[in-house]
Amino acid sequence: MSTVFTKIIEGRIPGRFAWADETCVVFASINPITDGHMLVVPRQEVAKFTSADDALLARLMSVAKIIGQAVERAFDSPRAALLVAGFEIPHLHLHVLPAWGEAELSFTNARAEVPGTELDAATERVRAALHELGHGAAVPVAPGSPALA
Repeated sequence: MSTVFTKIIEGRIPGRFAWADETCVVFASINPITDGHMLVVPRQEVAKFTSADDALLARLMSVAKIIGQAVERAFDSPRAALLVAGFEIPHLHLHVLPAWGEAELSFTNARAEVPGTELDAATERVRAALHELGHGAAVPVAPGSPALA
C-alpha cells in the first residue's frame, strides 16, 4: 500500500516541491513548525531511517544539508534544524527547517491549516535560494511537480 508521501511523489496528491532528483524529493510540510519547513523524502518507500541502506541515508543527508543552506539563506536564520521522527507517516523523511533556537523545535509547535498561499511563498523562497546557491538543476520547473528538471 502506498504511503501518503508516495502519492505526493507520484502526483496523486498535490505537493509543493523545492527539489527532485533520482533518489529523493523535497517538499513543504503542510504542518510547518516554522516557515520554510521542508521534508526530504526518498522516492523508495522505507518505513524508518534505521531500515534504510547506508547509500540512501548518505544521499538524504547530503540533500538535507543543501536544503538547510537554502532555508538559512531564504529565511535569514542562524541555523537549519534537522529532525527525524517518522511516527506520523511510515515513510522515511527528514524535517529541515530554519531555526532560531531549540525551544521552537517541537512538533507541538506545528501549525495546522496554513493557507496555501503561505506554503507557496515559503517554498518559492527555498527554490530561489537553491538557484542562488547553484543547485537550480535540481529545482523542478513547476513547484507542484516532483518531475526532474
